[in-house]
Amino acid sequence: MEWQNAPTPDEIIDVGKKKFDDFRKYIPWVVVFFVILVGLKGVIYSIGPDEVGVRQRFGKYIGLSSPGLHAQLPFGIDRVTPIKVEKVLKEEFGMRTIKPGVKTEYSRGDYPDETLMLTGDLNILDVRWIVQFKIKDPVKLLFAIRNPLQTIRDISEVVMRQFVGDYSVDEVLTTKREEIDDLAQQEMQKILDDYDAGIQIVTIKLLDVNPPEKVKPAFNEVNEAKQEKEKMINQAWEAYNKVIPKARGTAEKTIREAEGYALDKVNRAKGESEKFLATLAEYKKSPDITKKRLYLETLMESLPRAKDKYIIDPKQSSILPLLNIGEKGVER
Repeated sequence: MEWQNAPTPDEIIDVGKKKFDDFRKYIPWVVVFFVILVGLKGVIYSIGPDEVGVRQRFGKYIGLSSPGLHAQLPFGIDRVTPIKVEKVLKEEFGMRTIKPGVKTEYSRGDYPDETLMLTGDLNILDVRWIVQFKIKDPVKLLFAIRNPLQTIRDISEVVMRQFVGDYSVDEVLTTKREEIDDLAQQEMQKILDDYDAGIQIVTIKLLDVNPPEKVKPAFNEVNEAKQEKEKMINQAWEAYNKVIPKARGTAEKTIREAEGYALDKVNRAKGESEKFLATLAEYKKSPDITKKRLYLETLMESLPRAKDKYIIDPKQSSILPLLNIGEKGVER
């Protein structure tokens, strides 16, 4: 019968032992294969075109890896940390990027711990800004500071509060924003260099500066009052500039005319005085001749202005017959 020909349990065990012995010969090769597979995965690594790999062996720095494929010791003996050294990185304060691009969209959340700052004239402003930076030394970045991003944020907040506190609220809102950007960038770079952090600050830019929402209506009223004050001052100066220069011109003209008149009178008096003195000197030298000369000069000056001229004989006792009074119709 068929059940009588079935293998016994001992026979089944013997067959299993035989097959296992045949398979056991391949176990070392299978182990070696898996070891090689795992090892190759940790041996080959790649560095991107904008990266530099910082290599460590047992935690100690041993060198840098350039972009491309490289090999390393497996099983955690070697460790490579890729650092992006060409990309400009960014940290945001008072906002978060929603959609990056040519026109970046920001989320204007509420971050009072970051943005509320005290100005030099004891006003509060809501200041939002960005910091852009690059990694200039990846080795210093990894080994000089523990948390680079948090360090950048802490330094930036301290520096920005310092310079906002150096200016009045009007200056921060209007004319001094670019100056604050430049000063904050210089000071932040100096601190990072002192830390030997290996970070280069590309730019710091104030994006939005406003009074806090709760006090914005009162702040706007103050600004309107200041604008009205400036308007009235400008109008007063405009009226002043119209009236005062004209009055000054009139006064200057009157003064110049008076000075000219006085100078003319003085010069005339000096001339008459000098002429008299000169005539007196000549008279003292030759009295008769001088009198005769003066007489002749007087005649020469007065005769051309006379309409009628009469020559009288010294022996004539009266000049009435010579005047022809009746002919001219002169009434007595």
